[in-house]
Amino acid sequence: MRRTFTAFIALATAAAIVPAADACTRIVYEGAASSYFVGRTMDWAAETGTDLWAFPAGLKRDGGVGEGSIGWTAKYGSVISGFYNIASVDGVNDAGLAGNVLYLAESDYGDYKTSGKPLLSVGAWLQYVLDNYATVAEAVDALAKEPFALVAPVLPDGHAATGHLALADKTGDSAILEYIGGKLTIHHGKQYTVMTNSPPFGQQLAISTYWDSVGGANFLPGTSRAADRFARMSWMLNAVPPGQAEDAAVAEVMSLTRAISVPLGIQDPKAPNIASTRWRTAADLNAGRYFFDNVHTPSVFWVDLDKLDLKAGAPSLKLDLQEKRILSGEVSKEFKPAEPFKWLAPQS
Repeated sequence: MRRTFTAFIALATAAAIVPAADACTRIVYEGAASSYFVGRTMDWAAETGTDLWAFPAGLKRDGGVGEGSIGWTAKYGSVISGFYNIASVDGVNDAGLAGNVLYLAESDYGDYKTSGKPLLSVGAWLQYVLDNYATVAEAVDALAKEPFALVAPVLPDGHAATGHLALADKTGDSAILEYIGGKLTIHHGKQYTVMTNSPPFGQQLAISTYWDSVGGANFLPGTSRAADRFARMSWMLNAVPPGQAEDAAVAEVMSLTRAISVPLGIQDPKAPNIASTRWRTAADLNAGRYFFDNVHTPSVFWVDLDKLDLKAGAPSLKLDLQEKRILSGEVSKEFKPAEPFKWLAPQS
């Protein structure tokens, strides 16, 4: 009873102080023979200018913020979804590591100017991980040492560039990384299969404890607020049949992300930052397949990573989605050579 009451207080507090924010939802689903699938929605108040990019191993990178930027050479190739062509926000590498960046209003990365550490644009945070690590455990071990300080300028649309990062790999391992009050917090474990936005993940878990005691078959919160979506998705993910084979598992993940999506054009003068779902993805981590579902087009398409040349020395490739092209099936041949975009950086 005490735990339930504490969770209820956390829920009420979050509802009172967390503003409606641009929103996303991420899940990890276990399919047949211990295969794993990651799904997410990208919910944003405006179109996100998203294209798909294929980045090869061997690509030389830097943190993108000028003097003091961290440098690295990509160990792994990856396919990612871009954001305004200034950030990697979703994707998977050819080792089977997936990453998803979701908005988190409470993010505070600390003062990079006094950190004494190499600098990394927040737009490159996910790409740094996909380029360098093959598993969640490897990434968590390295990132816990905080090898860089994140730089988070304002986005082109005026939003703060504040987010938290979810990781999953083909063993089902999962981690959530957040910077709160200038400090990195990592939640690491296979049990972390659902993530939304505000409040910070620790509070999301407390909220989940309350709704577990209510029972989703009896009642679930129905708004588009992150805390409500977290409760609904946690119940739905546990309610659907686990262990589906590949095609059925992808269908299950797409069904879940569509069920939690926010319809286009919804507006609420009391919640001016409510965000419609713009696109959805699903990553089959064991098969190396990345699905993309644009809400403006009638069909889902996918990329088989092994049909792209992601070896060192290969060019970077781009699949331009700006004309809302209607694509279906496997689309690796639709990618064209393109120079990688530059990371979000402070305006001089």
